[in-house]
Amino acid sequence: MINVARVALPDFGMEQVRPEISVETYRARLSSARERMARAGLDFLAVYGDREHFANLAYLTGLDPRFEESLLLVDRKGRGLVIVGNECMGYLPDERLGLEVALFQDFSLMGQPRAASRPLGEIVSAFGIGRGGRVGCVGWKCYDSRLSADTRYASDVPSYLVDLLREAAGGRENVTNAAGLFTDPADGLRIVNMEVEEIARLEYAAILTSTAVLAVLRNFREGAAEDELARWLDSRGLPLSCHPMIRFGEGAKRGLASPSQNRAKRGDPYTIGFGIVGSLTCRAGCVARGPQDLPASTRDFYPRLAANYFDVVAAWYGALGVGARAGDVTAAAEAKRDDALYRFAVNCGHYIHMDEWVHSPFTAGSPIPLRSGMALQMDIIPVSRGPFCYVNAEDGVVLADEALRSALAARAPACWKRIQARRAFMADAIGIRLDESVLPLSQTPAWLPPYALALENVFVAS
Repeated sequence: MINVARVALPDFGMEQVRPEISVETYRARLSSARERMARAGLDFLAVYGDREHFANLAYLTGLDPRFEESLLLVDRKGRGLVIVGNECMGYLPDERLGLEVALFQDFSLMGQPRAASRPLGEIVSAFGIGRGGRVGCVGWKCYDSRLSADTRYASDVPSYLVDLLREAAGGRENVTNAAGLFTDPADGLRIVNMEVEEIARLEYAAILTSTAVLAVLRNFREGAAEDELARWLDSRGLPLSCHPMIRFGEGAKRGLASPSQNRAKRGDPYTIGFGIVGSLTCRAGCVARGPQDLPASTRDFYPRLAANYFDVVAAWYGALGVGARAGDVTAAAEAKRDDALYRFAVNCGHYIHMDEWVHSPFTAGSPIPLRSGMALQMDIIPVSRGPFCYVNAEDGVVLADEALRSALAARAPACWKRIQARRAFMADAIGIRLDESVLPLSQTPAWLPPYALALENVFVAS
């Protein structure tokens, strides 16, 4: 049963030093990628990156291209070559990784100099890609049969690069989509995060996003403008993984829209979303102190929708755990959803990493087992079947078996202490008991006040 109760949100503490990924870890990742290449029968990987689609490249090298495109070539013998444009020549991976560097100026912005680099075909050939070489292209997406009958050859890497690689390798059949090595929903390299430093970095990001969203909520008032409140969305310099979102009233219907100069009115629906590399936090509800502040159209409907929504959220968290099947988690959420009130906009959760949505195993009947190291986002977005209103409590967790929990406690004790405090808060104050393998990362774990002008009153499960 879902109720509203007065709950004090604790201060779980803040990591003072930003966790970083070590050179040794990047080396290990490159080695793991080569092992996956060998298993897949590939001789080379061509990992593409640009400003929006950088995560696989950054996972291997720490390079997230800015302004420009970039390409990493990796062979099975241990060589790696980073190909960049003009401006990324001053923004290269740590030289201790031993990656070779080549300048290809057509990766640069239009109008910049083009006369100092070799043709890309020469660079690729000099790296060793020739006729008969089997090349795996790593872009952003994998594809299924709804796109084509044979998706091995479907790639979102720019066609001029795919065409060049096919010409170099001697035919279409030698260049295939290899994005699944990194993002396969069962065991992709970026799906299963067994590195303590990566988990610590995910937690640091979650602290920043949830603290920022909480700051916006604490500064809500009637008449506040969306763009004024955006100043509280502080990333401490970390890159964003999506555009910041704050909207009131009718603007909340456009959930992905950026803040405008629209001002909050009592009774408005609102939405806030803030994502940086490694985390996203979202909250949505009503600018009100209680149902008495709502317009007549939603005064009876919104409280029922919001309470049922939180019942679904509690069921989702309660079904998680190492070894649980993603389809069973989906079924647990669906079993609580009142179909007369709303439907789900998308899946009820997904994987999160440097990019906000990597992939999702959460589909009906999915047999994919949830594994230690998976970073998961509770992303239940209700679409009202009645008058427009909105509620959301999106946060992230990591799953960890006993060995990973022990490593985290030993090597990141402050992070571990915060995680344990969040677990206790969810169980004792919110009424959601988690499997021991579920590690909440947010400073607002399952904390959802239905009315933004009364933050002391939040949903609890009993």
